[in-house]
Amino acid sequence: MADNLETSAVSARAPVVLQVLPALNTGGVERGTVDIAEAIVAAGGRALVASRGGRMAHDLQRVGAEHVELPLQSKNPIIMHANIDALAALIGAEGVDIVHARSRAPAWSAYYACRRMKARFVTTFHGTYNFRTPIKKFYNSVMTKGDRVIAISRFIADHIERHYKVEKRRIRVIHRGADLRYFDPRIVPAARVIKLATDWRLPDDVPVVMLPGRLTRWKGQALLIDALSRLDNPNVRCLIVGEDRSGGGYRRELERRVTAKGLENVVHFVGDCTDMPAAYMLADVVVSASTDPEAFGRVMVEAQAMGKPIVAAGHGASRELVIPDQTGWLFQPGDADSLSIALDHALSLETGQRETLADAAIRNVQDNFSTELMCVKTLDVYRELLSEMAVEQARAMA
Repeated sequence: MADNLETSAVSARAPVVLQVLPALNTGGVERGTVDIAEAIVAAGGRALVASRGGRMAHDLQRVGAEHVELPLQSKNPIIMHANIDALAALIGAEGVDIVHARSRAPAWSAYYACRRMKARFVTTFHGTYNFRTPIKKFYNSVMTKGDRVIAISRFIADHIERHYKVEKRRIRVIHRGADLRYFDPRIVPAARVIKLATDWRLPDDVPVVMLPGRLTRWKGQALLIDALSRLDNPNVRCLIVGEDRSGGGYRRELERRVTAKGLENVVHFVGDCTDMPAAYMLADVVVSASTDPEAFGRVMVEAQAMGKPIVAAGHGASRELVIPDQTGWLFQPGDADSLSIALDHALSLETGQRETLADAAIRNVQDNFSTELMCVKTLDVYRELLSEMAVEQARAMA
């Protein structure tokens, strides 16, 4: 990751990469933006980020990147048009070589700014997006207009090719990654794990099933509750970990479901957690029960990095992340019986089997799904474009 971004045919100055996104509040896109900015700086480049700002803006300063505040969160056509002028001016003033767009509204402004200023344009396609109407599909299509289009999974790459007819030569599959500086069971002290167990009132020696993810229907909390009612083990505990953004309505619905199934002593809603490495350490099995296909599935990677078995719905990117019978199990999406059977498999592992699975899960993430690998592959995309620019410059001078 420390290889220099420059090529001999490009000007002697450090290459400048500008990432654009709506805001810098907590989230996977925002975290990835900071990670890539840090990698750019470490590789000898200059990292700029334009957004509305937010709580993670100070993280950019910490890694040596620079933030420019622009109202890129807006979908107002007038503001988006003004953002074209602002981004074009920024590209010209700072000598930006590559603009990397991570969201649709800022991508439209960045696309036209790059065309005006002849900068290279990269997009990261983060999800399937809603494209039920032609207008919505056209709005989404800006994420396919990059000189390179980064798909966060093969599932997303297939989606792009199938629905947007993008040439394979422009698509690069770069999985998102877990930061192994934090998600490593060897570096999580027992005190952090004990604190969470105490806060969550977990009894000793009780198997723990955990579903991390915000409280929203498609994350499958209701499906997991149904599956738990089919388990033979009455002593299991289930932790539903995640922020409730529904105003409480969906949580109350889930709590009624828990009561109807007689699972009041099994299922616990513990809210948001700021120490997920320690939380994973408490789990005997981690569940991803999404009823819609996951574009990537950060939970599945983080849990494996911590050596935990994964039980996941067998659609979307899950099939790329989980190695069946080696790092976890895939169940039939939306099927509570299938999920219950997979949970039984995970909970019945003997000590030796659990250790073998943990080793395989950790290796899987280290080899394929680390933040470092994500950064290396993204910088490789930038190098491709810088090399193309160098060739074009050489031809123009010939």
